Amino acid sequence: MHIHFTKMQGAGNDFVVLDETQGRLGLSTAQYRFLADRHFGVGADQILTVRPSPAPGLDFEYVIHNADGGEVEHCGNGARCFVRYVRDKNLTDKNNVRVKVQQGEIELRMNPDGRVTVDMGPPVFDWDRVPFHPIGLISDQVNGWPVFDLTLGELGIARVGVVSMGNPHAVQRVDNVDTFPVLAQGPLIENHPAFPNRVNAGFMQIVSRSQIKLRVFERGAGETLACGTGACAAVVAGIRQGWLEPRVDVQTHGGVLTIEWAGQAGSSVLMTGPATSVFEGSIDVPDSL
Repeated sequence: MHIHFTKMQGAGNDFVVLDETQGRLGLSTAQYRFLADRHFGVGADQILTVRPSPAPGLDFEYVIHNADGGEVEHCGNGARCFVRYVRDKNLTDKNNVRVKVQQGEIELRMNPDGRVTVDMGPPVFDWDRVPFHPIGLISDQVNGWPVFDLTLGELGIARVGVVSMGNPHAVQRVDNVDTFPVLAQGPLIENHPAFPNRVNAGFMQIVSRSQIKLRVFERGAGETLACGTGACAAVVAGIRQGWLEPRVDVQTHGGVLTIEWAGQAGSSVLMTGPATSVFEGSIDVPDSL
């Protein structure tokens, strides 16, 4: 199968973007994995697919596959690239675009400075919806918000706050994000049995009440240069524990994301950051892998 693609990045989180507005490509899990492979395919953290509107009031459908080929619920950096893509390809002339994702709808806004703001929707704290099964875990409360101790064998205990931003996140505060053993702890947290669908592991260093540093070990992708939903989850966790202001700059290895949340139940999280096209090309994807 010969397909055309666009390579994009948002704060260093990189994507292969596919246009299915004129028809489905019908790619298999193995074929998505091939596209994401940095040695044999194009190379990407995730594959983003643009599909036509599935219902009135929506402009597009937005589908995300991780580097391991599995479909996932949400990707904030990808959402910014999504709106940049549909604008650049003249698929829409709107500055505000509403799209369907796996577990709901999101609104994207192109700003005059070229950055993109994504209304990520309200954070989810309902354990069944995360999903998260805390039975048997030691827990405590910080500023009235529950935190949980995950046992990681020889690596000790990770105390995490749990939240979903359309996909599940476990966020822990660390003293120095640059020296913390993210690559050792990340896989253990990702696959902890308390998370039946696995989880994204966030490691947050608080610089001030309006600035944090963040690394994220993403489910199915490993550590990435940036994670939009991870930045949102970290700020939400920090606000809930009384550490952060409602507007926070999140420094990732790939760049800065600005996250805003009023801290009230049901209020949306807003994320603003860059989205850039890197190159375009075409590739032959094997029919069987």
